[in-house]
Amino acid sequence: MKHLLIVAILSMPAFAQSERLLDSIRQVESGGDCTLVGDGGKAIGPYQIHREYWRDAVEADKSLGGTYQDCRSEAYARRVVKAYLKRYGRGKSDEAMARIHNGGPSGHKKSATWRYWLKIQHAMEEMR
Repeated sequence: MKHLLIVAILSMPAFAQSERLLDSIRQVESGGDCTLVGDGGKAIGPYQIHREYWRDAVEADKSLGGTYQDCRSEAYARRVVKAYLKRYGRGKSDEAMARIHNGGPSGHKKSATWRYWLKIQHAMEEMR
């Protein structure tokens, strides 16, 4: 059974995997609550985006435009996360991208992001 699951996952298009990853990040970060403010007021929106994260994403993808406060919108925030992960997570696994989202450009190398990945992995499994 485990081998069938691995084959099924590997045969899925990468786009579907990344969409599920983004859905899982949103679920873990905020449960989808666009009004949420976290980290002592330093992170906003459904993906709990920090201002520096947003700046990095906008620098990588000028078409994002907008303002930091736009990260309260699910659609805009999702585009920001995609741009950030494209910049720092290109060619990396879902695990690495989740850990980069949580811990910055080198987050996939930080032991502090391991528990975050476990939460994301659990959320991804529940979405199957």
